[in-house]
Amino acid sequence: MTHIDAGAALGPAHPVPLSSPETGLTTEEVAERVARGQVNDVPVRSSRSLGEIVRANVFTRFNAIIGVLWVIMLIVAPIQDSLFGFVILANTGIGILQEWRAKKTLDSLALIGEVRPAVRRNGKSAELSTSQIVLDDVIEVGPGDKAVVDGVCVEADGLEIDESLLTGEADPVVKRPGDQVLSGSFVVAGGGAFRATKVGREAYAAQLAEEASRFTLVQSELRSGISTILKYITWMMVPTAIGLIISQLLTKDDAFGESVARTVGGIVPMVPEGLVLLTSVAFAIGVIRLGRKQCLVQELPAIEGLARVDTVCLDKTGTLTEGGMDVTGLRTLGGADEEYVRAVLGALGESDPRPNASLQAIIDAYPVAEVAEDWRCTESLPFSSARKYAGATFDEDDGSSSTWLLGAPDVLLAEDDPALAETVRLNEQGMRVLLLARATRDLDDAEPAEGAVPTALVVLEQRLRPDAADTLRYFADQDVRAKVISGDNAVSVGAVAAKLGLSGTTVDARRLPAERDSMAAELDAGTVFGRVSPQQKRDMVGALQSRGHTVAMTGDGVNDVLALKDADIGVAMGSGSEATRAVAQIVLLNNSFATLPSVVAEGRRVIGNITRVATLFLVKTVYSVLLAVLVVCSRVEYPFLPRHLTLLSTLTIGVPAFFLALAPNKERARPHFVRRVMRYAVPGGVVAGAATFVTYLVARHHYSGPGALDAETSAATLTLFLISMWVLAIVARPYTWWRVLLVATMGLAFVVVLAVPWLQDFFALKLVGVTMPWTAVGVAAVGAGLLELVWRWVGRRFPA
Repeated sequence: MTHIDAGAALGPAHPVPLSSPETGLTTEEVAERVARGQVNDVPVRSSRSLGEIVRANVFTRFNAIIGVLWVIMLIVAPIQDSLFGFVILANTGIGILQEWRAKKTLDSLALIGEVRPAVRRNGKSAELSTSQIVLDDVIEVGPGDKAVVDGVCVEADGLEIDESLLTGEADPVVKRPGDQVLSGSFVVAGGGAFRATKVGREAYAAQLAEEASRFTLVQSELRSGISTILKYITWMMVPTAIGLIISQLLTKDDAFGESVARTVGGIVPMVPEGLVLLTSVAFAIGVIRLGRKQCLVQELPAIEGLARVDTVCLDKTGTLTEGGMDVTGLRTLGGADEEYVRAVLGALGESDPRPNASLQAIIDAYPVAEVAEDWRCTESLPFSSARKYAGATFDEDDGSSSTWLLGAPDVLLAEDDPALAETVRLNEQGMRVLLLARATRDLDDAEPAEGAVPTALVVLEQRLRPDAADTLRYFADQDVRAKVISGDNAVSVGAVAAKLGLSGTTVDARRLPAERDSMAAELDAGTVFGRVSPQQKRDMVGALQSRGHTVAMTGDGVNDVLALKDADIGVAMGSGSEATRAVAQIVLLNNSFATLPSVVAEGRRVIGNITRVATLFLVKTVYSVLLAVLVVCSRVEYPFLPRHLTLLSTLTIGVPAFFLALAPNKERARPHFVRRVMRYAVPGGVVAGAATFVTYLVARHHYSGPGALDAETSAATLTLFLISMWVLAIVARPYTWWRVLLVATMGLAFVVVLAVPWLQDFFALKLVGVTMPWTAVGVAAVGAGLLELVWRWVGRRFPA
């Protein structure tokens, strides 16, 4: 937890009097502060700079190894044996280009979703970019707004700020003029203004903003798994490469250049150089695809994380329903005069400068100018999700004073009140119902709602999102459980969910047990949860995670912030509060819940396909290491030149992997990436390496005289190609027309190389005689059959 000194947060004493909070700074005062460098100039970047992208893609451990070997080959061998270096250059260029495209997409989306706080200057309020704020600016805040710099409160109207993300304190803090405001905290109720006392890198928000918006390719199971694999490969490569170098330089009487070439030919294929590239490209293309759908991925691993989700918690308002509502009825209680009730509702609407969706519907239905223009608000209690009601005290036009509350009927009314029966009936129809009650206590009383007299029921109709039903159906089809978690009445929320086709038990969250295990059991059994407090939302996410669930949370309101922060993946609506957008990993800028399946599908495509193609790369690494060991132990020439393995890698791994990595894939992501890849790569590589070496040894006994080594190499290349093609054919399953075409095209390309004389010469491939080529095919057939049996046995013995 970061400790923030209260005195330090208020900043240094000012040598000159400050401008009034009502008017804010003047243009001249702003210019003075800009000249002194007292500006909020922290660069909030959504992605790495171009220089960082180039460095990350060029200066890698394996690029260094390949680069040194490439230079050596350019010196001592024909250009054909240096082709692998040009492939690395192309791969690196592709990686840089794709990430640069992703950067531009992220940067443009970040500008759309940028926070623009309201700042007072020259007596007027205007929305400014956070980078335009200067020291001593007066910044206005309301429900859902995030403090972007440190400051001191100068105005407060029932202002309550949640600092839990900074201090761990769960309860909102009531702020009064003179109290400190910490950047990174957010408003949960009321409104006010604060003066900036720390800007730029001095403000705590600088760290939060940079963390919230950083483009990252790390800290995901996929990338950490690949890093683990590469670490082990490095350990294997060093001793194997040393042994191979010594054996090739001392073996027989080959020319020095060819010995070096065959040594490099043994080392280069051990490096799965394209695997990291394909992972980066797949992620980058995912960002670009989602960006076209107005989806801002603030943390790149979120694409992967959402693909692993098995439970998605949905906030009803803003997710299943649209933000706006309509007043469809007014039911007076206890003989109250309807005209007077309309006046009260109009006055309540006028009393809140930042109305929520429910109050805005009331304002639209009962304009204050028509019903209560002479009423004067003397005290107000803003709505909060924890209280479930708001209130205000008025001096009415006849000189009398009255205090009114507006909120949840089941919170304000006693359990035996007859008005609750009418409320339940309306809730069952999916209506939202608010109770207007006359308070008998002052608003500053500890329990202002106690003894309140029910006066009227306000019936609101919620607008269902037209795409919500299809989205819920998608999650059901993908075996992702949906849980609706809302602060509204449970019956009403359940009715809305039922209209959208979501079936299951409806639970009033006030009756949920506090103990985590018990709560988790209730959450597993239920589907719709109403009257959930903000802290309860957070507890519910934790309880689901304790059962091993990967949880996504969607929301747009300030009451969702804590749950969004704790969920494995937080998804915020673009029109939601600043606080929700700041803590979420994914922001749906078009406010469309229907975009979420696209994010899930993109994540599944990335993970599923990278898992698939990683097997191809690592089979090559395993058989390369095995061949090197066998060659060293047998003290024979390495069977391949670099050009042979460049050809094989291109046709059986490089080109197919690119298409397979970008193909559609709806399979839900599963854990244990390293184990799932290696359980196939190790046996596949062992079979391929052993079969190839058998062919090579048989060919060494079959051929003799000048050109024998080239004939032996060609026979071994044929066996390795055929088995590698069988690995590709297995990895490409289940077959579609384009997958079959892809495998067939790679096979045909190899036949063309064998059939065209100048390609034969270029790649030093020429099959001599009939016996040995058919022997190579026969060994490959046995190896492929064994590979098929092993692959199926591994799938049954070590299921994912």
